[in-house]
Amino acid sequence: MTLIVNPFASSVTRRSRVVIQQILSADHDLTVVETTKGKHAIRLAHGAARAGAEVVVSLGGDGTVNEVANGLLHKNTVLAPLPGGSTNVFARTLGYPNDPVEAAEVLVKALAERSIVNGGVGMANDRAFLFHVGAGFDAAVVGRVEKRGSLKRYLGHPLFIAATFATWFRDIDRSSPWFSIEAISQDPVDGNLNSHAIDNAQLAVALNCDPYTFLGDWPLNLAPEANLASPLSIIALQSLGLHHLGPTIASSVIRDTGIPDSGRSSHIRDITSAVLRGNRPFPFQLDGEFLGYVDELRLEHRPSALRVVVPTPVANSSQSEVPEPEQTKTI
Repeated sequence: MTLIVNPFASSVTRRSRVVIQQILSADHDLTVVETTKGKHAIRLAHGAARAGAEVVVSLGGDGTVNEVANGLLHKNTVLAPLPGGSTNVFARTLGYPNDPVEAAEVLVKALAERSIVNGGVGMANDRAFLFHVGAGFDAAVVGRVEKRGSLKRYLGHPLFIAATFATWFRDIDRSSPWFSIEAISQDPVDGNLNSHAIDNAQLAVALNCDPYTFLGDWPLNLAPEANLASPLSIIALQSLGLHHLGPTIASSVIRDTGIPDSGRSSHIRDITSAVLRGNRPFPFQLDGEFLGYVDELRLEHRPSALRVVVPTPVANSSQSEVPEPEQTKTI
């Protein structure tokens, strides 16, 4: 087992690291490595897999676990995410506690019970995402937050809320759409392919699993059907007017049915591929990491691309469904 630690993640402390290492090393041959810069975890995970690691544990935020996943795609090595960031969307979606020490104990139990699934991932311009990729207004908010990265560790969700209002009032031209969307979906019953077109979108989120994020203990459910065993779902908004945006956000917090496919919002399920073409360069973010501006964003679903350790049982109804655990590989 290799433990990849982001020492700068908001919830990673010296004490928690020591305790987690003790928990993991009690029954496993453990190697510990640290990230030192962006994308370092991709290389560390890839190297660990090549060296024969059966499990790679990520201790950091969603950006760290995304990098580890990108280093393990289509490999036999198993990913195990521990929450070490401010939100920890992927780990919590799978059913891990938000406390990293508690999550480590759950992880050890899951490994003992061989609770491992083959999960799908989304690809965005050849980089994998675990829970979502966002374009337009959504990404502009993430970009504003990252400009104040030193405050993220201490302010967390209030910083995101403030950034949302600041971006809406100051940073975007709400009268000029950012991109159009062309998508292909596959009917889960008969396998037929269907095409979808959305013109003049201001915001789009493609989800590999749901919820989109957590506001404290509250899940923000945009597409409850999205899970590791299914293709992608896409949510798109053509208007950012308060009369439309406000009720849309409120419904995703209060209800667990997701964003409706009506009016100025679109909700497309079972997406196998899609292309976002910009009317002008548009921002995008991937698993909560701002990746800049592009003219085109190509999305693809890759089923069973990643082996993941999941808690047993996954009982919370707010968590995404996952495939049935495999019982053939001993860790």
